[in-house]
Amino acid sequence: MNNLLLLPILIPLITGVVLIFLNRSIIVSRIVSALSLFFTIVASVFLFLKVRADGIQTLNLGGWEAPFGITLVSDMLSVLLVLTTSIIAFACCIYSFRSIGEERERFYYYSILQFLIVGINGAFTTGDIFNLFVFFEVMLMSSYVLLVLGGTRAQLRESVKYILVNIISSSLFVITVAYLYSVVGTLNMAHISVRIAEVGQPGILTVIAVLFLIVFGLKGAIFPLYFWLPGSYYAPPIPILALFGALLTKVGVYSIMRTYTLFFPHDPGYTHQLLGILAIITIIAGIIGALSYWDVKKIIIYNIIVAVGVILFGVSVMTTESLTGAISYLIHDMLIKASLFLLIGIIVTITGTSNLKKISGLIKNHPMLGWTFFVAALALAGIPPLSGFVGKLLIIQSGMGAGKYWGAGIVLMSSLLVLFSVMKIFINGFWGIHRNYENEEKAPVRWLLISPVLLVTISVLYGVGAELVYPYILQAAETLADPSIYINAVIKE
Repeated sequence: MNNLLLLPILIPLITGVVLIFLNRSIIVSRIVSALSLFFTIVASVFLFLKVRADGIQTLNLGGWEAPFGITLVSDMLSVLLVLTTSIIAFACCIYSFRSIGEERERFYYYSILQFLIVGINGAFTTGDIFNLFVFFEVMLMSSYVLLVLGGTRAQLRESVKYILVNIISSSLFVITVAYLYSVVGTLNMAHISVRIAEVGQPGILTVIAVLFLIVFGLKGAIFPLYFWLPGSYYAPPIPILALFGALLTKVGVYSIMRTYTLFFPHDPGYTHQLLGILAIITIIAGIIGALSYWDVKKIIIYNIIVAVGVILFGVSVMTTESLTGAISYLIHDMLIKASLFLLIGIIVTITGTSNLKKISGLIKNHPMLGWTFFVAALALAGIPPLSGFVGKLLIIQSGMGAGKYWGAGIVLMSSLLVLFSVMKIFINGFWGIHRNYENEEKAPVRWLLISPVLLVTISVLYGVGAELVYPYILQAAETLADPSIYINAVIKE
C-alpha cells in the first residue's frame, strides 16, 4: 500500500476547506490556491515516479483488503491523467488572477476550484465503481457552482439545462451500478472484472454495458448526448470554460475507457461496435458545428466533441496500438484544449467580442499571442511533430489494421477539417486590417499569456519528445488491453 495516492486528492480537499475561511482576502486566497495546486503537481510527479519504478500502486482505505473495502488504484493511465489535470488546474488558477474578477473571487471561487480537482483526481484514482459515482458527484456539484458563479442571465439559463441533464445522468448511474451489483455482487472494479469473466458477459451484462455508455456518454458528450454542451460551456468565464472543456468531458471518456476494457471486453462485436459507430458520428457532428460558427468560443467548443469521438474510436478498436493512440491523444487534447480556450479568452479580453467577423489584425500588436495560437492550432489538428500527431496516427493505423476503413478515414479527414476550423480564427482574427479596440490597452495580455504559453510549451515537448513518453503511454495501454495486470495488482492472493 502507498499513501502517496491520497495526496493529489487530499491536498486540494484540505485547501478547499481552508479557503472557505480566507475568502475575505483575495490575495491570500490566490497564493494559497496556487501553492496548493503546485504541490499537487509535485505529489503527482512523485506518484508517477513510484508507478514507473514499482508498477501499479494501491491503497486499501480503512485497512480492509480488496475486494471488501474501498480501494484507490494508481496505474500509469491514472497517474498520467492526474498529473495532466493538476498542471491544467494550476495554469487556469494563475490565469484567473487577472481575468475571473474580484466579485467571483470573493464568492469562494478558489475553494470551489479545489473541490473540482478533488472530484476529477478522485475519479481517475478510485478502484471502486460506487466511489467513481461519489467522485463524479463532487466534481459535478463543484461545476454547478462554477457555472452559475457571477449570476449572469446566460449562466443562469444554461445552468438549469446543465443541472437537469446531470441529475438524470447521475440517477441512471446509481441505477446501473445497482443492476451491476445485483449480478456480480461486488463494487470493486478489479473484482467486477473477475466475476464478469467467470460468467462470460451474458445478455444482462451487455445491457448494463450499454447503460454505462449512456451514463458516461452524457458526461463525455458523445452523439446524440452532447446537446447540452455547446450552450452550457459557452456561458461561464474563460478560466472555468477552460477547466470544463479540458477536464470534465475527459472524465466521462476515461470512465468509458476503463469500464469497456476492464468490465466488458467479452462481447466486442456488439458493445465496442456500437461505441465505434457513435464515435464516428460524434466526430462528424463536432466538425459540422466547428465549421458552422463564426464565434471563436463555439468553434473550440465543438472541437471538444470531435476529440471525444476520435479518442473513443481508438477505444472501440480495442487493440494495444489503438489504446496507446487513444491515451496519447487524450492527454494531448486535455493540454491543447485548455491552452486554446485560454488564448481565445485573451482575444475576447482585447476585442470585447467573440464574433470573429468583428476581429482582425491582432498580430500587429500581439505577435506572441498570434504565434502561440498558430502552434496550438497545428497541434490540435495533429500536424507532425506536434503532440496530436502520434496519437491520431496510431488510432488511424489500428483502425485500418482492424478493417475499420470508414472510421479510420473519417478520423484522418477530421484532421484537415479541424485545422480549417481553427485556422479560420487565425487568418481572420490575426491578419488583415488592425481595428481599434477599446480594451486593448487595458487588457493584461502579458500576464494572461503565461498560462497558455506554459501549456503549449508542454504540449510541444510532449509531441517532440514522443519517443521518450511513448513507453509510459504503452504501459498504460497494456494495462487496459490486459485486465489481468490491473486485477493482479489490486486483488492480492
